[in-house]
Amino acid sequence: MTIRSLAAACGAALFCQLAVSSSVAAAGTDASAHWVTAWATALQPIPQRADLPPLYRAPEVAGRTVRQIVYPTLSGKSVRIHLSNEYGKTPLVIEDLRIARSAGGAAASAGGGARVTFGGKPSVSVAPGRELDSDPIAMDVAEGAPYAISAFMAPDQRVVAWHRVSSQLNYVSSPGNHAADATAEAFRGRFTQYLWVTGLSVDAAPGSTAIAAIGDSITDGMRSSLNLNRRWPDAFARRLAGSGNRSTAVINLGISGNRLLNDSPCYGDALVRRFGRDALERPGVKAVILLIGINDINFAAMPARSGLDCDFPHASVTAADLIAGYQRVIAAARRAGVKVFGGTLTPAALPASRENIRLAVNEWIRSSHAFDGVVDFDAALRDPAEPGRLQRKYDSGDHIHPSDAGYAAMAEAVSVDGAVNSARK
Repeated sequence: MTIRSLAAACGAALFCQLAVSSSVAAAGTDASAHWVTAWATALQPIPQRADLPPLYRAPEVAGRTVRQIVYPTLSGKSVRIHLSNEYGKTPLVIEDLRIARSAGGAAASAGGGARVTFGGKPSVSVAPGRELDSDPIAMDVAEGAPYAISAFMAPDQRVVAWHRVSSQLNYVSSPGNHAADATAEAFRGRFTQYLWVTGLSVDAAPGSTAIAAIGDSITDGMRSSLNLNRRWPDAFARRLAGSGNRSTAVINLGISGNRLLNDSPCYGDALVRRFGRDALERPGVKAVILLIGINDINFAAMPARSGLDCDFPHASVTAADLIAGYQRVIAAARRAGVKVFGGTLTPAALPASRENIRLAVNEWIRSSHAFDGVVDFDAALRDPAEPGRLQRKYDSGDHIHPSDAGYAAMAEAVSVDGAVNSARK
């Protein structure tokens, strides 16, 4: 399998210094700082219905403290927290926000961590449809270490959007402000989504940058091990660090169920619509790895459901439709000066009509030279005897989503030859 080197194709530009987008920069930010996104997630709206199944019911957060665990993939000497009220209809009000090194589970390091401020104030109100960066917080952040972000919520706050598949246990407290608590005693509630906090950026060493992985559940890490960071972008970040490259963050912007071309009541905006907000506007992002299209191919065949139909619209797509969508994403990346690498669609045990679409799409990704490079995830995971199926050792059991071993194999498929040398130039 021949895969164009990610770093070599991007050249020195992959590792060059970026200025922070003025649209999201916090007031009073030091102009000499080099902000790079070290951790991120993408939000999706929660269907607003009275008859939601338990899987789509959000935790009760009003007047409680939400503690979320994140793992930055880049070190820095100060940090900013990015909040989003993208899908809110009312203000997002946080009365106290803190960040501390996690001490395992819901526990945080002694001392309550650092208070997060916004324009010098400890509380913040984010208007509906808006996003906001915190003031810089002076604290050393270590790549690969867990951090607890604790938010004491206003008394009438409710959850209307989330990142639904976090593969990470997060926590909600009994009523009251427990943001500074070091112990886990108050945090008896558990949930496996991310809420409001959609990014953590660090003031990193000059030349540091970020690679964004964006796509559907296979990037999101569906069916990977809980709390162990076994998604393929996690494994890729560890490969980079293990190679000696400590100047490149890897951030995960996958959304389970997401499609390239169509919005969903449950699975977020179509990637062609969310690509700019979720990937291109992140501080420090200079390359994107794109893997999406299986849900577009599959959802036309999903049965319509009464009540909540997450697969609506059941739109049929052709290979040409998907290629046109990829071309829109590529054009947006070009305008932003960001390199984009196409991931081939992985085996999914599809019937012949849908498998033919997948094969045609993969042939175009490999041969068109439309992308800046290709990551052949299909070749990395397929069974040589049955190329339309995952190798058994890489199959989580549903014949679509990889196992932890499969996600590790995907990370190995991303060539990093030349990345370390390019970063040191």
